[in-house]
Amino acid sequence: MEQIKQNHVEVNGLKLHVAEIGSGPKVVLFLHGFPEIWYTWRHQMIAVANAGYRAIAIDFRGYGFSDQPPEPEKGTFMDLVGDVLALLDTLGISKAFVIAKDAGAFPAYLLGVLHPNRVSALATLGIPFMLPGPNGIPTHLMPKGFYIARWQEPGRAEADFGRLDVKTVIKNIYILFSGTEPPTAKDDTQEIMDLVDASTPLPPWFSEEDLAVYASLYETSGFRFALQVPYRNLNVDCGIKDPKITVPSLLIMGEKDYVMKFTGVEDFIRSGKVKEFVPDLDIIFVEDGSHFVHEQLPQQVNEILINFLNKHSK
Repeated sequence: MEQIKQNHVEVNGLKLHVAEIGSGPKVVLFLHGFPEIWYTWRHQMIAVANAGYRAIAIDFRGYGFSDQPPEPEKGTFMDLVGDVLALLDTLGISKAFVIAKDAGAFPAYLLGVLHPNRVSALATLGIPFMLPGPNGIPTHLMPKGFYIARWQEPGRAEADFGRLDVKTVIKNIYILFSGTEPPTAKDDTQEIMDLVDASTPLPPWFSEEDLAVYASLYETSGFRFALQVPYRNLNVDCGIKDPKITVPSLLIMGEKDYVMKFTGVEDFIRSGKVKEFVPDLDIIFVEDGSHFVHEQLPQQVNEILINFLNKHSK
């Protein structure tokens, strides 16, 4: 890990925390989800750098060691897209491979739709193609206690998380998101953090040292922007009609990813309907893979990603 260099790059008036390893003209940009930060890509960054690529991972604005925007509650996914474009410009990168997971897939898909000239190829993990808006994640079709619906309520997650230290919040979310069912409270008296018993251990592939790194970054940033983007901006229409991604794309889904239980998601993928929006799409299911398949089974995921990158490198 010590060979990964870290610094800050100013974009759009904010300093983004940037981690980097490798060199050369073939650039791979990694975008994280929640409750993640750049560190979620530690295994993949080293692997793609060893394969001859320049690997860059960022903390999005408002996350980890990146600056907070002046008005976090007004944040949108388009802000993240603007930051990525500005970062590429500042670093003199005309085009990059983009690899994104979970909520990071939304700005990645927006990049693919709106700025295909900046994307060499696109790989996403855990979220099939969808854009922010009412036709995205169908929260209205999920149970009332569904975690996304809960965290979209102003103040609710803040009160829930505020009962615990940051390290315990991250631990609980990792445990919940590693399961096969969407985290859902039973009734209005139960909060999402109540779903985890204090004695439940971390997943075996996620160490106390890993947890400490995550906690240190979220202790710096807090959860204020992370609750706005993705959760409270998730159903806001991004204004794009008839979206299509034309760049070569890859979707990696763990067979045991809880997102597969979101209403309509598994059928959307397995039926091939997703290819109506992403025609040049390869889909790979990873047996026993969870929502954190890239951390759980890094060697397998690294091989898939490097094969994809090599296939589409000129």
